[in-house]
Amino acid sequence: MIKKLHLKNFKAFADENFDFKSLTLISGLNSTGKSSIIQSLILLRYSYITDYLPNNGLKLDNQIAYIGTAEDAIYENAEEELISFSIVWENDQQTIWSFDYDSPSSNVLPVASIFNDSIINEFNLFNDNFHYLGAERITPEESYPLSENDVVKHRQIGKKGEYTAHFLAEFGNQDISIHGLKHPSVESQSLKDQVDAWMGEISPNIKTHLEKVANAITLKYSFGMSKKYSPFNVGFGVTYSLPILTAILSSKPGTMIIIENPESHLHPQGQSQLGKLLALAANHGIQVLIESHSDHILNGIRIAVHDGKIKPEDVQLHFFEIQSQMNEIKIISPKLDKKGRINTIPKNFFDEWNKSSRALLAPVGD
Repeated sequence: MIKKLHLKNFKAFADENFDFKSLTLISGLNSTGKSSIIQSLILLRYSYITDYLPNNGLKLDNQIAYIGTAEDAIYENAEEELISFSIVWENDQQTIWSFDYDSPSSNVLPVASIFNDSIINEFNLFNDNFHYLGAERITPEESYPLSENDVVKHRQIGKKGEYTAHFLAEFGNQDISIHGLKHPSVESQSLKDQVDAWMGEISPNIKTHLEKVANAITLKYSFGMSKKYSPFNVGFGVTYSLPILTAILSSKPGTMIIIENPESHLHPQGQSQLGKLLALAANHGIQVLIESHSDHILNGIRIAVHDGKIKPEDVQLHFFEIQSQMNEIKIISPKLDKKGRINTIPKNFFDEWNKSSRALLAPVGD
C-alpha cells in the first residue's frame, strides 16, 4: 500500500507531497495536474515491467501512460535539471527515484539515482495485484480479444478493459476472494454472478453471456427473460462499466486499483452505487485511487462513511485548483467526519448543483 507520494519537477508540480489512504479521490478543474499523479505511478510500473528500470531510465512514450518527451515531463520553471519521485510504503520504508533531464527530445529519462528499490516487488504497484483502467475504456464490439499473457498468466484485464470478456470467461466460475463485496441479492459468490448482480445496480436484471469463437470472445447481454442483445444494442454505460466491476470483484486484499473517471456514461444512481462499492472495496483491503468529476461518486463514498462501511480516516480527498496567473497548482485536502460531512468545501469542489440551484431560485429575468 502507498502511504505518500512525492513529486519534484514533474509536469505541473515543482515540489509536492500527496497522502494516500485506502480510498483516495482526486478531483478538480480540467488541466490542474490530477492525471499527473496517476501517470507518475504508471510510468514507474511500466518502466520496471519492460526492464527500462532500474538500469536504463523512465520510459515516457509507453502505451499505458504516454507523456511524450523529457521536455513534456519536466516542470516548466524547474530550478534544476532533475525529476524525482518518491513513495513511502505501508511499512514506512521509502523508495526514491531521480532522473536526469539531459535531452529535451528524449523519450527516456536516464537514471540519476535510485534508493531502496530492492523492496518494490513486495508492493502491489509492481506486481500482479494491480489494475489500472484509464478514462478511455472498451466500447461495444462484435467480439473482444484473448490474451494468454495478460489474462491467464498475470490476471490483468488491460488498460482499456479490453480483456474483460476473456477474464470473465476464464475466471467467472471462481468465487470472489472478498466475501464482504458480495451483493445481497444473490447467493452465488462466483465472479460472474457477482458482476451481474452489481451490474444490476446500473441496468436492472442484466446478465452477461460469454462465448469463445475462433480467437476471440463474444459478449452479449440479456434482461430477465429477454433474448440476448449485442453490446451495440444496450446502453453504452453497461459495457463501459463492466471492466470496473470485474476489476473490483476479482481482486483480493492487498490489490491496488487505479481508475480514471469511473462515472463515465453512467446515470446518477449507477454512479452513486459505484461510489459505495469502491468504498466497500477499500474497507476490505483493496487500495483504491480514483480521479473523478462526479459528485455522485463522492456522495456514494460519503454515504458509505455515514453508514459505517468505511472509516472517515481511511478516505483521502485531494482537490486541485490553479492559484495564480503563473499556473501554480494548489491542492486542498478536505476531510470527512463519521457522518460523511465535509469539513471544508473549496470553490468549485463539486458545487455546481448548489450554484445552479441558486441561479434557478433567483428572480426570473425580464
